[in-house]
Amino acid sequence: MSFIWKYVRPHRWFILAVMLIKLIGTGTELLIPYVLEHLLDHVIPASDSAWPVAAWGGVMLALTWITRVLNVRANRMSVRVARDSTFAIRRDLFHTALNLSGRQMDQVGLPSLVSRMTSDTYNVQSFVRMIQTMGIRAPIMLLGGIAITLTMDTGLALILCIMAPVLICLVSFVSWKGIPLYNEVQKRMDSLVRIMRENITGIRVVKALSKEPYEEKRYGEANTRMARQEIRASVIMSLPGPIATLFLNIGLTLVVLIGARQVNDGRTAPGVILAFLTYFNMILMGVMGLNRIFMMMSKANASANRIAEVVRLPEDLLPLPESETEAPTQEGCLIFDHVTFNYDADDPAESHGQFLGEERQQCLKDISFRVRRGGSLGIIGATGSGKTSIVNLLMRFYDPQKGHVYVDGKDVRTYDRDTLHRKFGVVFQNDAIFADTIRENVSFGRDVTDPMMRRAAKDAMAQGFIESYEDAYDHRAAIHGANFSGGQKQRLLIARALAADPEILILDDASSALDYRTDAELRQAIRKHHGSATTIVIAQRISSILSLDEILVLHEGEMIGKGTHEKLLASCPVYQDIYRTQMSEEVG
Repeated sequence: MSFIWKYVRPHRWFILAVMLIKLIGTGTELLIPYVLEHLLDHVIPASDSAWPVAAWGGVMLALTWITRVLNVRANRMSVRVARDSTFAIRRDLFHTALNLSGRQMDQVGLPSLVSRMTSDTYNVQSFVRMIQTMGIRAPIMLLGGIAITLTMDTGLALILCIMAPVLICLVSFVSWKGIPLYNEVQKRMDSLVRIMRENITGIRVVKALSKEPYEEKRYGEANTRMARQEIRASVIMSLPGPIATLFLNIGLTLVVLIGARQVNDGRTAPGVILAFLTYFNMILMGVMGLNRIFMMMSKANASANRIAEVVRLPEDLLPLPESETEAPTQEGCLIFDHVTFNYDADDPAESHGQFLGEERQQCLKDISFRVRRGGSLGIIGATGSGKTSIVNLLMRFYDPQKGHVYVDGKDVRTYDRDTLHRKFGVVFQNDAIFADTIRENVSFGRDVTDPMMRRAAKDAMAQGFIESYEDAYDHRAAIHGANFSGGQKQRLLIARALAADPEILILDDASSALDYRTDAELRQAIRKHHGSATTIVIAQRISSILSLDEILVLHEGEMIGKGTHEKLLASCPVYQDIYRTQMSEEVG
């Protein structure tokens, strides 16, 4: 709860006003049965005209109106506090998510991050709203009802005094037991979101392979597991409600029986019994309100703990002082110096293992290479050989376990993150097209002018299809670029990478959906207009890299070949095999 209070605290005076208004509103509501009892037992028997009765009836109407106005006002104010507090929580959670390192993202997991951002923040918002209103109303209803009935008839009120502490202890105990159960519910939610996300993003594959029944079964099993856990938690948390109702109804029966005898004996007025019945209902509402508060508190506590786990993660991969790092032993714009890297080196049990398209089991083993400023490097190898890992280390999404990575003569660990990333223009595997205009997807919030954007689109071979739309660069992309073909999406992503004239250009399998002619024209345009950029091309096709200054051949994280196309054809069997296979496919 300390985490929630951090965000609620700035609104504490507003909350005090809400509680004060709710206190007055509940107090006026408690007075209505008391006025009714006075009207029935004192005013009506002693009045010879209708005016006193009408006057006291007007008092009851006024109390009812005041109660309603104050409660509505308090509820609206409480919604505002809950909205603003949750807004701040979502803002900080989103900021933290954007700044997680690759390893932290692996540990948290994307599905879990989504459920924390949605269902967990909703639980916190509901609790903050409820505690301001029901947190005052329920206890006042319970304690105020008991206090007023004690002034009316001590004997009958003792029935309530005996039952109330038992019910409060029961509610508290059950709520304490419910917190671990709701923690488990949220974990099951993470699993459900993961399966849902996989199926939504891979819907074409599911349909193409006619796997709808299989995926429905998989989702159904996860949904059933979550539903069972939620039912278990809800059943336990809802136990106080029926038990409280049972006890209070037993008490109500006793009040009616004892009260009827006292009325019959002339020891109690009929209005007192009627007021007692009304106060019993109020007390019941108070107990049920406390039950709801504790139930919501259990959910909110579990959700707040999950949100805090992410928000309180320490900032990872902070810049190191240059004095703590070694200077490169060789010249070059990009240098890998005996780099060894493994994704699950720190958290093998918890790592979910996917960041920017790389499986956590893949690693790099003693990799060394150098790319001169303005030079070019091609990287080729089988799927899972560690190609994307090189990009992840260059941009410092992760740090290697051994060795050093240098950019422009400095260890990447000494760079401020923004300074380092501004040097790069990059297209990742399975990169994202956002549901926005083409203009915003290419400029991406950077200081990119229209001429720069159009030149980048032309170099990326995207200008033709963009200007074929009536609204051209203002044409909106669907979610994930669903209204574009694979080749169109790749050309937009390349235009994004080129738009800011980067010092270092990285194309990670960025032309796999392009035909050979478009791919060749793209490479020619990049050489002509972006020749000063240091270029790294990761590709499956040799035709995309054969003209580069140097080519690395990776196999299971090891560098088994390095040199020009001609040198590798003469010395590297794996490269020779790739070349023969691809050339025979082209001829075929």
